[in-house]
Amino acid sequence: MDLNSANLDISRLSDADKRDLQQQISNEMQKAKLQDYTCWTKCITGGISGGKLSSKEETCTQNCVERFLDANTAVLKHLEQMRGEIA
Repeated sequence: MDLNSANLDISRLSDADKRDLQQQISNEMQKAKLQDYTCWTKCITGGISGGKLSSKEETCTQNCVERFLDANTAVLKHLEQMRGEIA
């Protein structure tokens, strides 16, 4: 199933599952804010001159963002599994 076209019917979740989902979403939003800040402070070590990152900064930032996307994909897969369990 394509996660982008998944039509999740949240109304079918139990109250406990809804609370769990809300907590997971909140956690992911907090992680996203932290990840954005962390990638920036971890990877951007010098001044940005000429509108470009150094090759080291660019590689670090790319790897950091990819790890963030991997984490989000894992959460989406978990949510899809939860959806399959209640269907």
